[in-house]
Amino acid sequence: MSGRPLDVLEASLTEPVTVNLKDGSAYYGTLAGYDQHMNVVLEPPEADEEDDVLGEIELTPVEDTTIIRGDNVVTIKA
Repeated sequence: MSGRPLDVLEASLTEPVTVNLKDGSAYYGTLAGYDQHMNVVLEPPEADEEDDVLGEIELTPVEDTTIIRGDNVVTIKA
């Protein structure tokens, strides 16, 4: 896999991802789409999982199709 960001996102389509935002919140779900501006579309995760805590960041599952604007994204972890 190439290290280019959009190539990594392409390889992660339909996979579970965690998106960390500038405000310190984090959301997880299935990556359904993205664009060249790093806007991402998340679908609800497959398994019914409760909110989780990773370090001091609370992970929140998306409940419906959610678009996250790329300007707010700090990291995307597959």
